[in-house]
Amino acid sequence: MIPEIFAYDFMIRAFAASGVVAVVAGTVGYVLVLRGQTFAGHALAHVAFAGATGAAWIGAAPLAGVLVFTVGAGTIMGLLGERLSGRDVVIGVVLALSLAFGILFLRLGNANAAQATSLLFGSVLAIAPATFGWLLALAVATLSVLAAMGRPLLFATLQPELAEARGVPVRAVGTVFLALVALTVAQSIQVVGVLLVFTLMVGPPAAAQLLTTRLGAGLALAAGLALAQAWLGIVVSYYTDWPTGFCIATLSALVYFAAVGLNRRNGRGRSATQSQPVPPIV
Repeated sequence: MIPEIFAYDFMIRAFAASGVVAVVAGTVGYVLVLRGQTFAGHALAHVAFAGATGAAWIGAAPLAGVLVFTVGAGTIMGLLGERLSGRDVVIGVVLALSLAFGILFLRLGNANAAQATSLLFGSVLAIAPATFGWLLALAVATLSVLAAMGRPLLFATLQPELAEARGVPVRAVGTVFLALVALTVAQSIQVVGVLLVFTLMVGPPAAAQLLTTRLGAGLALAAGLALAQAWLGIVVSYYTDWPTGFCIATLSALVYFAAVGLNRRNGRGRSATQSQPVPPIV
């Protein structure tokens, strides 16, 4: 007998869309945490908010605005290279400015509170078939490019000086990766919204890096945790009527703190950014 939760088309789409997005977010987020660029990823989420509201203001599709704004911002951040490194204040200002522009575009476009809430906290239960098609296409493109540049990306992440000496275009690799982060952010906000992007992109990868130092296992665990949290969050939301974003975010936090506890219990005492595996590069 099919469970009641799968009797509705919108629920099936919610599970499918969240599953696709979770796998991408967990995989890309693993490298994002490894590179110590989580704050830059959070800033891109706020840029996405401005892009979505700006597109809605001029009558375009919100997803199109998100893609244009985030990929553009990610590319610029990547091109800045080392000049952006450690500039948390600059990123913070961009983050706040993007959110402010988003609020302005909401006002100019006469958006209602429901539209603003869906952008800020996600609306996975309202994903249309056409939107799911776009999410699937973006997911395939993102993971394909990430796989193609995996070795030089990891080399540039863990041993940047040696990678540059070996001829790896470190800045170009970093720029392409931040563009992939931007695509992942664009997908993630469809599920958890602008304010909860860390829920899928940082929580599961950080927990995975606390639990294992093996690269392959870490990537698989990050994607698996993100997928499990997204699906379980939808189930809990369905039966409790609590917001889906809240359920997913709570599960993400619980899993991360559990990983911290296990890490300390085992006496390893390392942070997620310290548990860096060594890439198989000669």
